[in-house]
Amino acid sequence: MTAVAAEPDAPGLLTQARWAVSDTLTITRRNLLVWMRVPAYIVFTVIQPVIFVLMFRYVFGGAILVHVRGGYVNFLMPGIIAQTAAFATFGTAIALAQELKKGVIDRLRSMPMARSAVLTGRLVADTGRMTVTILIVLGVGYAVGFRFQNGVLPAIAMVLLAILFGLSICCIAAFTGLAIGDEESVQAFGLIWLFPITFLSSAFVPIATMPGWLQAFANNQPVTYVVDTMRALALGGPVEANLWKSLVWLAGIYVVFVPLAVRAYKRAA
Repeated sequence: MTAVAAEPDAPGLLTQARWAVSDTLTITRRNLLVWMRVPAYIVFTVIQPVIFVLMFRYVFGGAILVHVRGGYVNFLMPGIIAQTAAFATFGTAIALAQELKKGVIDRLRSMPMARSAVLTGRLVADTGRMTVTILIVLGVGYAVGFRFQNGVLPAIAMVLLAILFGLSICCIAAFTGLAIGDEESVQAFGLIWLFPITFLSSAFVPIATMPGWLQAFANNQPVTYVVDTMRALALGGPVEANLWKSLVWLAGIYVVFVPLAVRAYKRAA
């Protein structure tokens, strides 16, 4: 009589979740090490938003009239921070396109690890990188005169909303990077839609100064809702209406683009 070897039990959901978290953290560490070992990339990631701060503060600030406490610099900084969070996602799209083109994603997926870790590790690492960049830009803002006017907790809430906004744009960037798969095309595509949506908003100038046909768009797009909420948190003022509109927009982006990014990731291999 032949003995039949018992098949090992499949790991439970809790064990699988623990492995997925561990693999995600490993990929996150790998992506952060790559970032840290390229000093030029760190410099260029930070220098662009710093240039925007200095340019708008000292070149355009004197010509833009705003009615907020502290003057134009206090009006400007929430918009710059939101733009910094959005533009930081260029790195997500370009890195995924590069790794897809070079076969790195295929090699990672062939390893005994959670299949989701490649994508989630990238998003976690880029969120960390984005957070560091936001804090540096905020420090530069303080050096040129920006001040929070509404207390510590609203200031922290403003930064957290900026990170949540940036992560939502990261999901769009992950989808475009995996779907297009070419770093130059991805970068060009990012410029096509990110620049208009950030500049045609309340980030840098009052919307009332725009032509009427632009005001309809600028008043009803997610960047304006996020920036207005961040500005109210930083300087004081009504928060609730714009906050709810911001959260609805961001939830919609997550609902649409997280599944699209996962689908593009699965089809990329």
